[in-house]
Amino acid sequence: MSENHSEFDRLVKARRTSLLVDKSRAVPDSLIEEICDLAMWAPNHKRTWPWRFAHVKGEGRAAYGNTVADALATAGKDEDAVAKARTKFLRSPSLIVVGSAQGEDQLRTDENRDAVAAGIQTLLLAATARGLATYWGSCPPPAQKAVADFCGFDRGTAIIGHIYVGWPTGAPEAPARPELRVNHIG
Repeated sequence: MSENHSEFDRLVKARRTSLLVDKSRAVPDSLIEEICDLAMWAPNHKRTWPWRFAHVKGEGRAAYGNTVADALATAGKDEDAVAKARTKFLRSPSLIVVGSAQGEDQLRTDENRDAVAAGIQTLLLAATARGLATYWGSCPPPAQKAVADFCGFDRGTAIIGHIYVGWPTGAPEAPARPELRVNHIG
């Protein structure tokens, strides 16, 4: 294995989903922009450039939480879920909301989502390479439109995730992976 391969392999295996972050230490806007820019290098069928990003920080995190919570309350979700949504986005100093533009048909919409998901993996690896901790959370379906509006995204944008980003204060153990199984055909 070449040195370049082993370096990449170490990076991939070092990436952890973690909220063990310093909540008081801001992540510079320029660093958020760097990792979002790298996300846009993921494969993109038909070059639709579907990535949409919003960096939520400071007081915006509480406003984001209230937006999600209000949408959940309107949808009739239980009080505990609503209350948790009001505060959970304060767990890291930065939150990157990642959306996927709607396509001209369902196939393009699906391909856009795939490209955005691939971009998020690149974003997570870029953050790890820069010494940041990340956690990829999902946007609850009842909050999709409200979050897209909050972020200033185009109508029909699907929220693929909100990525908590911060400077690590610890590192979780790597979980065991299942045994690799590849079906070689031919």
